[in-house]
Amino acid sequence: MVAISSMAHKLLNYVPFLLVLIDLRYEGVKGGKDGGVENHLEMGKKLLAAGQLADALSHFHAAVDGDPKNYMVYYRRATVYLAMGKSKSALPDLSKVIELKPDFTSARLQRGNLLLKHGKLDEAESDFKKVLKSNPSSREEQEAQSQLKKSDEIQRLVGQAQSDFNRRDYSSAVPHLDIIIDTCVWDADSREMRAECFIQLGEMGKAISDLKAASKLKSDNTQAFYKLSTIYYNLGDHEMSLNEVRECLKLDPDHKQCFSHYKQVKKLNKQIQAAEELIQQQMYSDAISKYESVMKTEPNVPQFILNAKERMCHCLSKDQQTPKAISVCSEVLKANPQNVNALKDRAEAYLQDDQYEEAIKDFESAKEHSENDRQIKEGLERAQRLLKQSQKRDYYKILGVKRTAQKKEILKAYRKLAQQWHPDNFQDAEEKKKAEKKFIDIAQAKEVLTNPEMRSKFDQGEDPMDPESQQGGGHHHHHFRGGWDNFNPFGSGPFNFKFNFN
Repeated sequence: MVAISSMAHKLLNYVPFLLVLIDLRYEGVKGGKDGGVENHLEMGKKLLAAGQLADALSHFHAAVDGDPKNYMVYYRRATVYLAMGKSKSALPDLSKVIELKPDFTSARLQRGNLLLKHGKLDEAESDFKKVLKSNPSSREEQEAQSQLKKSDEIQRLVGQAQSDFNRRDYSSAVPHLDIIIDTCVWDADSREMRAECFIQLGEMGKAISDLKAASKLKSDNTQAFYKLSTIYYNLGDHEMSLNEVRECLKLDPDHKQCFSHYKQVKKLNKQIQAAEELIQQQMYSDAISKYESVMKTEPNVPQFILNAKERMCHCLSKDQQTPKAISVCSEVLKANPQNVNALKDRAEAYLQDDQYEEAIKDFESAKEHSENDRQIKEGLERAQRLLKQSQKRDYYKILGVKRTAQKKEILKAYRKLAQQWHPDNFQDAEEKKKAEKKFIDIAQAKEVLTNPEMRSKFDQGEDPMDPESQQGGGHHHHHFRGGWDNFNPFGSGPFNFKFNFN
C-alpha cells in the first residue's frame, strides 16, 4: 500500500505538465501549421540579417517541410543559398517559386541571372523575355532588357569561340572565351574549352586554374582531374599529379585513363621519395642510383630528366665526385642557366677542383637570382678567400694531394716529400737553402692538413700559419719565428731525421 501511494503521488505531480501539453496541442490544432511556419520564417529572416546563414537555413528547411506549397519559404531559402555562394542549390528553389507563383517577376529575373552565369543561355533568355511580358516594374524591365542584350552578345561569342577552336586557332578563341567567362562565371564548359586552348598554347599555369574551377563547377568531372594530373606530370610535379589522379579515382575507381596513369605516377613517386630519403641520410651514391632509375622509369618527360639530373648534380657534389659533378651540373645549367641549386652545387664542385674563379662566377650568378640566400653569400665569401689564399700558399699543392685527401694519403705524401727535400740530402749551399724553404713548407703543410681544426680553417680560406690571416688575431701561434725556433717538423711523424745547420 505504501508503494502504491508513493506512485500515485508522483503521477499527481505530473498532472499540471500533462495539462499544459494537451493545451499546446489544442492550440496547434487551432492555429496550427501556419503559425509554426511563420515563426520559422521570422526567425530565418532575423538570422539572415545577422549573417548567421547556417542557422537561418535550418529554419527555412523547417518552413519548407511545414508548408511545401508556400512559395515564399522557397524564395527565402534560395536567398540564403545565394548568400552562401550555393547557386546550384538556389536554382531548384527559384524554379519551385515560379511553379507555385508564375507571376513572381523578381524570382524569374533572379533565376534568369543565375542561368546566364551558368552559361545556360537559351533558358536565361526565356526568363528575361517572360519578365518583359509580365508587366514588370521599371527597374525589372531595365534589368531584363540589359541582360537579354548581354545574353545575345554571349551567344554570338560562343559561336565565334567554337569556330576558332575547331580551326585550332587557339590564340583567337581565348579572348572570346575571356569575355564569355566574365559573364558566365559558373560555366564549366567554357572554362574547359579555354583550358584546352591554354594547353595548346603552352600556358600551363592558366590551364590549371581553369581546370581546377571546372572540377568544382561540374560534379563527377573525372576528365578535369585527369587533365590536371597529366599537366602536373609533364611539369615534373609528381606529388600534385598523384593528388589529382587520386581525386579522379575517388569519383570513378574503374576510370581506365586515371588508373593507368595512377600506376605510373605512384611508381615514380615512390622512387623519388626513396632517393630523397637517401639524400637525407647522406647516402649520396645510393641516391644517384635511385635517380638513374627514375630516368629509366620516365624517359619521355624532359622535366623529370632535368629534375633527376639536378638532384644527381647535388649528390655528386656532396659526395666529392668532382669531375662528374661539374659535368652533370653543367648539363642542368645548359637547359636552365638560372637554376640556383645547380649553380651552387657546381660552384662547390669547382672549389673541390681548385677552380676558384669559376666557383666565384657561379656563386655570383646564383646571387643575381636569389639575393637573400645565406648559403650563396657564405659560399661566395669562401671562394673569394680561397682564391686569395691560392695566390699565396696552398698546402694541398705543396704536398701534391687533392682537397678531398684522407689523412693517410696526406702522411704518405708528406713522408715521401720530406725524404726527398731533407736539407741533409743537399751539399751545394744554394740548393740546401732552397731545400730548407721547401722542407719547411712541407712540414707546415703536414701540420695544417693533419690537424682537423687547422685544416678546417684553411678550407674556409684562412691560413692558420699566417698571423695576418688570423681574423681577430691570437688564435694560433703555429707560425715560424726566425725560421726554426722551437719547431720539430717530425715531432708527430714516424721518422727521426738528423738535421744540421752549416
